[in-house]
Amino acid sequence: MASLVAATLMLSGCLSAMIPDAAPRPTTSKTPVTAGVPAELLPYYGQTLDWSTCYDLFDCTTVTAPLDWADPSKGDIELSVIRSRPEGTAEPIGSLLTNPGGPGASGVELIRDSVGFAVSEPVRQQYDVIGFDPRGVGESTAVSCFDASDMDAYLFDIPEGERRSDAWTDEIVERQTEFAEACESNSDGILPYITTENSARDMDLMRAVLGDEQLSYLGYSYGTLLGATYAELFPEKVGRLVLDGAVDPSVSLFELGTVQGVGFESALRAYMADCLTDDECPFRGSVDDAMADLATLLASVERDPIRASDGRLLGADSLMTAIVSALYSQESWGYLTLALTDALQGNADVAFQLADFYYNRQDGQYLDNSTEAFTAYNCMDYPVGTTDEQRAEARARLEAEAPTIAPYWGGPDTCEVWPYPATGVRGPITADGAAPIVVVGTTNDPATPYSWSVSLADQLSSGVLVTRVGEGHTGYNKGNACVDAAVESYLLDGTVPEDGLYCE
Repeated sequence: MASLVAATLMLSGCLSAMIPDAAPRPTTSKTPVTAGVPAELLPYYGQTLDWSTCYDLFDCTTVTAPLDWADPSKGDIELSVIRSRPEGTAEPIGSLLTNPGGPGASGVELIRDSVGFAVSEPVRQQYDVIGFDPRGVGESTAVSCFDASDMDAYLFDIPEGERRSDAWTDEIVERQTEFAEACESNSDGILPYITTENSARDMDLMRAVLGDEQLSYLGYSYGTLLGATYAELFPEKVGRLVLDGAVDPSVSLFELGTVQGVGFESALRAYMADCLTDDECPFRGSVDDAMADLATLLASVERDPIRASDGRLLGADSLMTAIVSALYSQESWGYLTLALTDALQGNADVAFQLADFYYNRQDGQYLDNSTEAFTAYNCMDYPVGTTDEQRAEARARLEAEAPTIAPYWGGPDTCEVWPYPATGVRGPITADGAAPIVVVGTTNDPATPYSWSVSLADQLSSGVLVTRVGEGHTGYNKGNACVDAAVESYLLDGTVPEDGLYCE
């Protein structure tokens, strides 16, 4: 599950909104909401936040949360929080918490660099828009594993064994074991507590210390799982929740990966159909012809990797990462054309730029810990254990429905060697008793296929489905006036969209 952050326009710089000076406001939040809070949690729920100006345009603070919500005596963690105050002088409706997905993407970074991309102007004018780094992520108490050099080797080195051979599998499992051991050694004991349930409880804490009786929330991609989990835990505290690009909470991690493979194949075919209308496209003929030629290119770099100017070798896995990175947003398809054109000519630099964007890598350094946090959350949220029969069925489905991607999709699971067993249990989320929850799905979303949004809206007792017809990951604030109007009316006025609203 990748994040909204990966859907921003490739290589075009930040989309930060230039927010004019807002009216002066207190540097602290409203009085914390502590009614009904157990005595052992009052020190957390009753804390007063001290805000300071940060990044010129925003306010920042930290929230102290228990490491283990089941046993607060085990110690504390810190959560990094950023606030974008409303434009103008109107008193805000309240706080709107946001999450860009991942798991592992930085909510502080999303608001700091791309608040105008994350939330439309009408919503920014009336809410305190809140970004936060979930536990384990970014500027909060964070998971730490490899240094940059070891991470490069982990992500980009090409195994010596033939793909899917015993030697290939053994080499990957050895790397995964080294990675997991490094995460355990360098993360100061927090790994067992990096779970979506704990993070959802952190959100309730943030709601309370921000002075809100109910939670207003906008979650993208994995952020929909986080929001749905919150609704299941605290249905009576649900205010206005928008879950965009939904993850189906009932599916296993293994099934999730299989369905995503099919989704990216569908998005890749849509890209090819568009590419073939452009004289700059390196492919010719029908979409099937172009996909066959791309399969040939992938097989070629599998046999004979291309060396980039920085010395890294572009094999099929890294080229697939570049392809996936560009498929998150239709606006990024032009960069995929450049990368594939270069690769066909024996050059790897543009493909590695896309792969580096996916991993938030720049000039040989990793700008965040999103890869480490992604693994930590998934390994604690999703129980492992897949039978040979299930693997065979998944492989057959991929080969039938995603033939271009299938040879390079899937492999040994890092969670099999994770130092702690998963505590999450996957199943439907109903959130009985919650106020209406809006689920937005995009019909050809590659990362969170549309069927997952349909499923989540059906599972939620108060789910309302809004459909965006189109390409790319997530649907709100992407230029579809129908979707934007539905979400804005709901967040600003409480007007619930018609269930099944279909936005062409």
